[in-house]
Amino acid sequence: MSAKTKPELGLESLSDRLRNTLSYAEADCAAADDVNKPDFRELDLGSPVSPLRTRLTTTTSSSSSSSGSVSGRNSSGFNPNPPRKPDSNPNSNSHSGELSVESSPSANRSFKPAHTRSDSAGSLTAAGSVTSPASNVLPTGNICPSGRILKTGMTSRSAKTDVLGSGSVNYGHGSIMRGGLASKPALDASPPVYSRGLMVGGEPVKRAAVSGGSDPEEVKRMGNESYRMGNFAEALSLYDKAIALSLGNAAYHFNRAAALMGLRRLVEAARECEHAIGLDPGYVRAHHRLGSLLLSLGHIENARKHICFSGHQPDSAEKQKLQAVEKHMSKCTAARRGGDWRSTLREVEAAIASGADSSPQLCACRAEALLKLHQLDDAFLASPSIHNSAPSTHLHSQSKIFGMLFEAYLYFVRSQIELAKGRFEGAVTTSEKAGRIDPHNVEIAVLLSSVRQVGRARARGNDLFKSERFTEACSAYGEGLRHDPSNSVLYCNRAACWFKLGMWERSVNDCNQALCIQPSYIKALLRRAASNSKLELWSEAVRDYEVLRRELPDDKEVAESLFHAHVALKKSRGEEVHNMKFGGEVESVSGLEQFRAAVSSPGASVVHFKTGSSTECKQISPFLDTLCARYPSINFLKVDIEESPSIAHAENVRIVPTFKIYKRGTRVKEVICPSPEVLESSVRHYNI
Repeated sequence: MSAKTKPELGLESLSDRLRNTLSYAEADCAAADDVNKPDFRELDLGSPVSPLRTRLTTTTSSSSSSSGSVSGRNSSGFNPNPPRKPDSNPNSNSHSGELSVESSPSANRSFKPAHTRSDSAGSLTAAGSVTSPASNVLPTGNICPSGRILKTGMTSRSAKTDVLGSGSVNYGHGSIMRGGLASKPALDASPPVYSRGLMVGGEPVKRAAVSGGSDPEEVKRMGNESYRMGNFAEALSLYDKAIALSLGNAAYHFNRAAALMGLRRLVEAARECEHAIGLDPGYVRAHHRLGSLLLSLGHIENARKHICFSGHQPDSAEKQKLQAVEKHMSKCTAARRGGDWRSTLREVEAAIASGADSSPQLCACRAEALLKLHQLDDAFLASPSIHNSAPSTHLHSQSKIFGMLFEAYLYFVRSQIELAKGRFEGAVTTSEKAGRIDPHNVEIAVLLSSVRQVGRARARGNDLFKSERFTEACSAYGEGLRHDPSNSVLYCNRAACWFKLGMWERSVNDCNQALCIQPSYIKALLRRAASNSKLELWSEAVRDYEVLRRELPDDKEVAESLFHAHVALKKSRGEEVHNMKFGGEVESVSGLEQFRAAVSSPGASVVHFKTGSSTECKQISPFLDTLCARYPSINFLKVDIEESPSIAHAENVRIVPTFKIYKRGTRVKEVICPSPEVLESSVRHYNI
């Protein structure tokens, strides 16, 4: 048989399967065109092998996988191993096995040995390998010069699998259209390059003698499978191995970026995309993924360069996100420059919600705005995202926000947070770091000078206070407040000096200033309560001590101060106070006369009606002891209705636990089987 007629016999034996192969190739090519989207949840494991043809035709598709199609030639003048030429198209976007949005519908089909099947013999598996046909059979999908499909019977195939090469080789370009017509060449003038392990024109080509463990394509396939299952750490390890086996493969770095994104290591993922682009500057999908990552990280200017990559259509959703973030950041910058911190906070939160949701710099801007608005508690809650942000010094290190280098701005805001918390040494250290990173920024220089002067003033004031030179200490703290008028710590320290000097009105005023800036400042609340007690402003003192009692429920000094403030308040109102001893216990009452005398005493009385056998009573009794310590000005009584049925009958108690509150012998409140929270709320209401 001549070389010219030999291919035609192979075509006759396998043409029944051409239709399935053609529809498979068309569907996969359509899926491959949908690229550059930021959602990497699915896998693109490569398109099927394009059918071999009897005439020399080279077709390319910019969106097809680089190992996803093979072009064929007839036997005449065919060289089974032509020399490989580099991709002459710098904008080629074909990469083997990269992770993409759309999943190939047939990528995970399993083939059983020694069985006939309707798929094309010799097609690529998801691992990037080729299944060998029988030695006397051509791969399905050959087309006669006329374009007519020849129909013959089915042929069984061998189960033996041949593995492709390193994965960095182009295995042919293009797709076959119906009627045997090749797709139009697209921006690639280089001839097709064939891999080892294929049957081309009936001529066997040398197989790759590479085991799965050392074949980067096989390792990459395993990584893709782990990624698909959500095992991102395992996928990352496998991609690392594939990269070690094939250092110059951009697709492996692209896939590694996807695994890092799954692990929320976005800065590293962005660097990996940059590495892929360094290997292949025209890698469009890597550009788009990098743009999406940079937008999320807040590198807005650089994100635009990659999302709107020159010569390629950007993803519309990503472009809209980019435009929204740019709009809000422009308004945020203008508001911050004008000192409008409410607008700054509103716009930076809108920018974060629009797409820059992983930017430590925008989180820092939010914390800075909250600091300036004296919402310190919220600012402190936002600060961990700044302190724990991944270092990105080498990721667009010259990027700026508000005219400040990215890394410098993080330290700039951290310095302000440290200062607000009273960590003066830490504030100096972080502001100095900001100055070293961006030494020419005026705003950083002003902050550094201010922080240093505030730190020195506070240290001098502390030394003078320890030496009991309280007047001079007041002056030192005042000097610090001139440089930082919103420092609650300096106000509180100066209030302590005024208290020592017996100037309690000034002490209260400085505590008010500190609490206006930081409402949950415990030390300022303690000093204001003590100053109000000295001024015999008992109502204000009781109010502060009650807040402190809730914040510090185990602090005995606060409990005792609250008790004495309650006693003094009642005396100031002309009420009789019989219980002058702090720290009383729940009093047990057994007789009806004793009960009536106890609930008729001045102040409020809380009576717990109980039984010794009730589980609910046993559970809530310890909490009543706690309330007795928290509210020492209230009389707490307990009555066992089984031991004192006369009291139970007189008070009409049938269910336990029941709590009744009396004022001067009159019942004012009754709660049955209450929760601890409900019981304490009732007790607190009648505390004064």
